[in-house]
Amino acid sequence: MTTYTVPSDADDRPIAIDGAGTIGRKIATAYVAGGSDVRIFDLSEAQRAAARDYVHEHVGHFSATLSPDRSQTGRVTVCDDLDEAVRGAWMVVEAVSEKIELKQATFALLDELAEADAILASNSSSIPTSQMVDKVKRPQRVLNTHYYMLPDMSAVELMSCGMTDEGVIHGLMQKIPRYGLVPFRVRRESDGFIFNRIWAAIKRECLMVVQEGVATPEDVDAMWKIFTAPGIPPFRFMDQVGLDVVLDIEEHYASLRPGLPEAPRQLLRRLVDEGRLGAKSGRGFYSDPPVA
Repeated sequence: MTTYTVPSDADDRPIAIDGAGTIGRKIATAYVAGGSDVRIFDLSEAQRAAARDYVHEHVGHFSATLSPDRSQTGRVTVCDDLDEAVRGAWMVVEAVSEKIELKQATFALLDELAEADAILASNSSSIPTSQMVDKVKRPQRVLNTHYYMLPDMSAVELMSCGMTDEGVIHGLMQKIPRYGLVPFRVRRESDGFIFNRIWAAIKRECLMVVQEGVATPEDVDAMWKIFTAPGIPPFRFMDQVGLDVVLDIEEHYASLRPGLPEAPRQLLRRLVDEGRLGAKSGRGFYSDPPVA
């Protein structure tokens, strides 16, 4: 069995993007800004032209925002032939429509056309690559690389197809930051990956608060700005509040809303039973000195 990782000559080889839509052209621009040559494939002549123009117009902004390691920019080429687009590429990013049959057919074709050592990545935001590899002969090189709205949202989530070579994920975790991107490993298959799952819960509660007449959309947005302005992330915030207090609050919500998942409270109970109460005990989700 072939062992896969980021090819050692990746800096001298292009990246291919299959799909010239909104996200595909943004991914392309990020890699051009980071010094790599990029080839964009799309069957639509109009989409190809729009993608090429987008890269040329925005590469400077991407470079300034992402601050990649390399100061020079790469070149962008658009192709109407997929074979030409992927030839020599060290990584091929699939950015076609969110239709499972289309993605399965795309990956089967990419597995045939791409270089034997090329990484095959899907930008899908909702479909795990485990559902795309039925016709792929070398699934060890396939994974999800989920990009957000570049360049302002620079996170990239990496999720295995279930058979992805560990060297691929490790290699990309080391390689992607050179482009000013921030990779996060999804440690098990998850619908919605990491942040979209969190955002789904936030979005749902925002809608419920408005639908129930508790607040207006304007008030929700105004409070959001106040509470997110300090930049304290969720697990740091819970440690500051105290995990015993967080648990009490969650138990109260569960008493009011039958059907809330038990797993979050199970995690909190375990930590509290271990004496990990947060900042006040010196250890919670993080290990910090106790608050005076």
